[in-house]
Amino acid sequence: MDLPLKIRSFAKFTDDMFFDLCQANSQLFLERDKDGNIIVMAPTGSDTGFYNSDINGQIWHWNRSNGAGYVFDSSAGFTLPNGAVRSPDVSWIARDKWEALSKTDQNKFAHICPDLVVEVMSSSDSISELKNKMEEYRSNGCRLGWLIDRAGKQVHIYRADGSVEIKEGKLIKLSGEEVLDGLVVDAGF
Repeated sequence: MDLPLKIRSFAKFTDDMFFDLCQANSQLFLERDKDGNIIVMAPTGSDTGFYNSDINGQIWHWNRSNGAGYVFDSSAGFTLPNGAVRSPDVSWIARDKWEALSKTDQNKFAHICPDLVVEVMSSSDSISELKNKMEEYRSNGCRLGWLIDRAGKQVHIYRADGSVEIKEGKLIKLSGEEVLDGLVVDAGF
């Protein structure tokens, strides 16, 4: 397992500077942690990309039918309240929260934490790093998170109340619970 390249930042990048760096290097997948360190992420394998797209499509389809919010793919970056800039594999934000942001903020790395975050573990990911990331999302306002470990046939469900539930097996259905009411996602492996 390869870990992402973490570049210790000696100079503090402003939000605009980091956004500009990402735009100038769009072929790289960059995140920034709460301490300002830049993380270079490897692209996923094709199979993981296909799986991410399937999960995104299921959430998009549910959202399209009810218009409750906005669905984002892994290319969208968000500035969390702690200053980290993260790009979840799939995310969703309630309509009122997204529309309360200025257009300028929406066009950069919006200063918001998604209501739903999905991280799909790829072969280059560390489960402990992804668990830490899920805790970071939750502590910054995420209401529901799914960490999907396809190799281990597990889904770790993170809730705003601090609980973590682990579902195991080949045929797993995930509920949007009260956050995305009526959503059911087939996360089967």
